[in-house]
Amino acid sequence: MVSEHRATDTPYFSMSGSYLSQSGFPFTMKIQDTMHTAPNFPADSSPEKIPCNVFRNAKDASSYVAHQIADTIRQLTAAGKMCVLGLATGSTPVSVYDELVRLHREEGLSFRNVVTFNLDEYFPMQPEALQSYVRFMREHLFDHVDIAPENMHIPDGTQNEENVLEFCRGYEQAINDAGGIDIQLLGVGRTGHIGFNEPGSGRESRTRLITLDIVTRRDAASDFFGEENVPRRAITMGVGTILEARQIYLMAFGEGKASIVAQAIEGEVSKSIAASFLQEHQNAKFVLDEAAAERLTRYRCPWVLGDFQWDEAVTRKAVIWLAQHLKKPILKLTAEDYNEEGMQDLLARHGSAYDINLSVFRYLQSTITGWPGGKPAHARLPGDRRRSHDDIFPKRILIFSPHPDDDVISMGGTFNRLVDQGHEVHVAYQTSGNIAVFDDDVIRFADFIEEFNETFGLPSDRSKEILADMQQALKFKLPGQIDSPQVQTTKSLIRRGEARTAARVFGVSAERLHFLEMPFYETGRVRKKPLGEQDIAITVDLLQKLQPHQIYAAGDLSDPHGTHRTCLSAVLQACKRVESESWFALSEVWLYRGAWQEWNPHQIEMAVPLSPQELMRKRNAIFKHESQKDRALFPGPDPREFWQRAEERNRATARVYDQLGLAEYEAIEGFVRWKEESFGML
Repeated sequence: MVSEHRATDTPYFSMSGSYLSQSGFPFTMKIQDTMHTAPNFPADSSPEKIPCNVFRNAKDASSYVAHQIADTIRQLTAAGKMCVLGLATGSTPVSVYDELVRLHREEGLSFRNVVTFNLDEYFPMQPEALQSYVRFMREHLFDHVDIAPENMHIPDGTQNEENVLEFCRGYEQAINDAGGIDIQLLGVGRTGHIGFNEPGSGRESRTRLITLDIVTRRDAASDFFGEENVPRRAITMGVGTILEARQIYLMAFGEGKASIVAQAIEGEVSKSIAASFLQEHQNAKFVLDEAAAERLTRYRCPWVLGDFQWDEAVTRKAVIWLAQHLKKPILKLTAEDYNEEGMQDLLARHGSAYDINLSVFRYLQSTITGWPGGKPAHARLPGDRRRSHDDIFPKRILIFSPHPDDDVISMGGTFNRLVDQGHEVHVAYQTSGNIAVFDDDVIRFADFIEEFNETFGLPSDRSKEILADMQQALKFKLPGQIDSPQVQTTKSLIRRGEARTAARVFGVSAERLHFLEMPFYETGRVRKKPLGEQDIAITVDLLQKLQPHQIYAAGDLSDPHGTHRTCLSAVLQACKRVESESWFALSEVWLYRGAWQEWNPHQIEMAVPLSPQELMRKRNAIFKHESQKDRALFPGPDPREFWQRAEERNRATARVYDQLGLAEYEAIEGFVRWKEESFGML
């Protein structure tokens, strides 16, 4: 469909083994790869109002979309036609562009017959600015393929305000003149915006200047090194412009997008959620990873949709859901409860409510352990449940921490307990975390060094020179500008010192702390480089050196910067490379959360309870990260301090266990054991 909207000619911007099997379930189930495939249910029972493809991970989803685009380019080129692409920016489409670049370099995909129109741009915005979408597109796609400069179109953030309306009309006309958009690529914001079509944008809206929602500005704060630096306005294609594309792919990844995705797919069409208008498009599709799909009914409670294959994991999830929904302990659920909530099929297939309740209860009970490293023979009591590799004591433990504080924030209680129980605990801080330090801290530490030298009569000429250089660099630094190498190094040292101090709270000496400083992170910018061979090699070297019996890694993939996801991928790929080595057969990989989210109770495979004293000790360790205290530079959408988030999440997990009828604890840290068949390699 081509827009009938007419406009005057105007220039537009152109660029030249399961625990459940041991817990007594009275039935046999087949484990379904739910990371690939959602439960099946009758099509007429689905509340989804738009086609939706769900993939195990974001990488697979991105590859699918990239190949759809590539196929369309080839088909139209073969037919002697131009292919018109509507493109998006942000972290979501980066992997799509990476794959398109690979297809160009390795498989000869040509972009000579491609015309592109980007969705939006901040206003005002200079093309060379770090946050500019012009720069983004060049870095991720345009500079790496053979597209003609005159075929690249991005809204012009340098326009005078009095000319913006005319420019927007010209942008619409340019799309029409190109024959309309063949494939439109979209992401979605937490407000439900597509492009920058914030709540209130109607289906007839066209390319225009728009004021950004406060939530959108907060989500962009890290890119601009502070919310106060985020532009208040942007130029965006309208909802109507987007809906005229012949094919639309909306991509969403991560748990943070799950709620708005569910509303857009299963809710009513509404101006309050611009993405919901895609329900009215004949050829639109949502492309999600498992995390972004978790709030869809087919994942959240698929048993309400009709007949499907029950397995152990889904049964556990269903029983816990039922208990929480009815606010009843698991062992008090009755057959009537199951029947009234649409779970008759579970009873009919697998026996009495009592047997099912008891099996799920025993599973949850089996996850609780005060000995995360295993309980040695000398500490064993009658009736204690044996865990794998209990006989290895003490163990070498390796905790991977994406940033220099994730170890204590996310698993500080378990960290403390592992040390107290006599294990050899090492921590690998994967990145320097240097961009998350305020400039004032640099000057404070530099002043200290200068005064220290003077006080003790140490040579200070060079330190004075370095301090002057840093003061000068910071004085003229623009918002979002990359720090000088001296400033970056100083910020890295600040975070190192904090990590050492926090580890000492638990009694871990400095020689067991490993600062990897993975190269992918060292850009001086929020936007990082892709994971590289050197990053993985660094991780492999450490694994081979320590040969740990237990490995802990961050499974919290919703951090707003994507660093946790990249760091986890490095760990898993490194583990894959060493899996044939004899020592690795005795290793377990456990995934923790806590900085940004927590595991759901049906997912937890190890629950480590914390006493009030242990929780306070964890808090004290977090406090040692003074640069992140009171006001972190990149707090994300949660306004609470990290210690507050961690404690509330740990207490909430303990409350869930208590409400389900298990023992009452002050707090609980939850873990999931990594299995390639479930999680893949990211």
